[in-house]
Amino acid sequence: MRNLSAEMARYGVSNMDIQSLLGCSSKTVTNKLSDNTAFSVSEAIKIRDTFFPGLRIEYLFAQANELQDSA
Repeated sequence: MRNLSAEMARYGVSNMDIQSLLGCSSKTVTNKLSDNTAFSVSEAIKIRDTFFPGLRIEYLFAQANELQDSA
């Protein structure tokens, strides 16, 4: 989730903000941001709509291998 993490830093969105929005634990957010577990489609839409309405979901939630393929 390199793009999501970068945009979180750029927009000042913390892990705690994501945790509060999704109603999950800090460990869950850490696992999702580390690609250990996946965000659901509804979680991705909620995050994008709340914090990054001008950005595409495909960009925010691109996997590391997808970023290399598009380079």
